[in-house]
Amino acid sequence: MIENTQKKSSAVLVGIVNHSDDRESVDELALLAETAGAAVAGTVTQRKDRIDPGYYIGRGKAQEIKLTADELGANAVIFDDELSPIQQRNLENLIGVQVIDRTVLILDIFAQRARSMEGKIQVELAQLQYMLPRLTGKGIELSREGGGIGTRGPGETRLETDRRHIRRRITHLKRQLEGIKKSRNLIRDARRYPVVCLVGYTNSGKSTLLNALAGSDVPSADRLFETLDTTTRGLSLPDGRTVLISDTVGFIRKLPHQLIEAFKATLDEVREADLLIHVIDGGDEDMFTEIEVVNGVLKQISAYDKPVILAVNKSDVVSVPGFSLGSPNTVMISALYRKNLDKLIEMISSALPPSRKKAGFIIPYDKAGLLDELHRHGVVSREDYDGEGISVEGEFDLPLIGKFSEYETY
Repeated sequence: MIENTQKKSSAVLVGIVNHSDDRESVDELALLAETAGAAVAGTVTQRKDRIDPGYYIGRGKAQEIKLTADELGANAVIFDDELSPIQQRNLENLIGVQVIDRTVLILDIFAQRARSMEGKIQVELAQLQYMLPRLTGKGIELSREGGGIGTRGPGETRLETDRRHIRRRITHLKRQLEGIKKSRNLIRDARRYPVVCLVGYTNSGKSTLLNALAGSDVPSADRLFETLDTTTRGLSLPDGRTVLISDTVGFIRKLPHQLIEAFKATLDEVREADLLIHVIDGGDEDMFTEIEVVNGVLKQISAYDKPVILAVNKSDVVSVPGFSLGSPNTVMISALYRKNLDKLIEMISSALPPSRKKAGFIIPYDKAGLLDELHRHGVVSREDYDGEGISVEGEFDLPLIGKFSEYETY
């Protein structure tokens, strides 16, 4: 089936649609293409039980796509799956225009969105890992005049380098990320507060929710992958405890494995969190499919068994007829209009394990400066001065108790 939407557009989308989920994936591909800066000239879909190893959709269908691209004046064809190096090379030779797969499209959007040094390193690593197996013989014409999708980020400076240089660069980037991970682990080990991570499908409203809960001003917009870098803010709970809330990169169908590998340091924040808030776009008709996609990624990164609160966002425009809460860990909210956020905060407070317990310490007189830290991160019920030192009892943050273990009496 061919759908002609705009003759002045530049890209033809191609997808195999055997199920309704496949159709939704192709629709999402159009949003990805537009996000990357491509206009969609038309869409070609096909029912096919088996992927053709040489042309993905078969040589005959590829020839039809060539005619379609010529007719619509398209200068690119975008496929809704990751193509093998052989498939991409054969398709480009036959169709005669730039061939892009879903992975390149997503990597290109990430290259546009990355702002922090860590984010840029992660995106470059993912792009190079995608490129490496495609540098065979003469390979694909990886340097494309005029730029465009798939040529941003390291694409503009490293696509013409040889395998050895790319491998050296990959090794260097991995070392940099390992250093970042070690620094993050040190910070995590020293933290005094529980961590709550916002997870969810891309563009579900996580950044808006973080701003609403913490009174922050994290940039948010109605765009795919608006947030790539982890942002953390503090939140005071009704019982007086402080927790840290982190916003993370959004998930999506067919998330490239190169991205999951490259973003391990960032995704560790999710795996190490004390509680997850799964933010769901209640206004999206595909919300249940998107829930499954997020759960699938959480399984991939070994975070599926974490305590979780389902926060159905945009409750003012919930699109699923008869949708109900279904479980005690689900809450309907509107981050934009701050609806039910007090209930969400109460649920966070209930879901988190107690962060303080009773303890006693004897602080030597030459360490009396430590008393200030005990008062700041606990409730002191007794404080006596005797021959051994300063005897202190009360309820204290668990990390602080660990830090002061050498002075602990019980």
